[in-house]
Amino acid sequence: MFEKIVSGAPVFLFVAVRCFATIMTLPLFSSRTIPRMAKVALAGYMAFFIFPQISVSEGIFSSYGKYISPDGNFTLEYVLLLLGEGLIGVILGFFVQIIFASFSTAGQFFAFQMGLSASEVYDSLSQVENPLMGQFFNFMAMLVFLHNNWFHKLLLEGMNESFKVINALSIVDNSLFLAEFMMKSLSLLFKDALIIALPIMASLFLVNVTVGILAKAAPQMNLLSEAFPILILTAYYLIFVLIPQFNEFFASCFSNGIKDLEVLFKGLKGGGL
Repeated sequence: MFEKIVSGAPVFLFVAVRCFATIMTLPLFSSRTIPRMAKVALAGYMAFFIFPQISVSEGIFSSYGKYISPDGNFTLEYVLLLLGEGLIGVILGFFVQIIFASFSTAGQFFAFQMGLSASEVYDSLSQVENPLMGQFFNFMAMLVFLHNNWFHKLLLEGMNESFKVINALSIVDNSLFLAEFMMKSLSLLFKDALIIALPIMASLFLVNVTVGILAKAAPQMNLLSEAFPILILTAYYLIFVLIPQFNEFFASCFSNGIKDLEVLFKGLKGGGL
């Protein structure tokens, strides 16, 4: 096995670079709390198991000797293809980040109505300032993601399949399809976020309208000062009641995301390594 890796070191480096770029952009793994050395070790571990399953008889590296100079150094073509492999890994990780961004965006939609928009904290998953509710949905989605073994399917099955059908040249040849696919994914982000947040947003809107009418009818009650705890309690109660439905929707989003990833592989199909 090690002799095969040494003899095919240029191809193994391709595999390791794509795995490392994917890990660096995936949710959870991209967090700065995870040591860089652990990410490098995981990328090497993935490349070690994926490399023997790759056939280089028909891909762009079927004659990878032409990418190596006579003195053993890498040529410019090889370096550019290596950068392309890193770009493929970033695209795969960014697509998964889009799925998780919909949950965080849903929390941001109704956090303002709850009165919690000012309590933003640093989210280690998305590495941005995120309202408490957005971070709560992120953690809930991450638990669903781990519970259903989506990480296993993505890191092993998905990465293994990507090496069979995608290479750096296929990204260039199908750049228009890639741009359209990413724009469609961004539109689905806001759609999923609205589906998650709409029940809570509508309920909080009705509470605001009711409090406004009562405050106008009986100004001496000073209901506006009591509106904030009422909104917060109502939102928490709705979230507690809707947690089973949220979990089902999160699992559905991940399942559809994996299917969309298969569509991406088919659209970018241009031969593997």
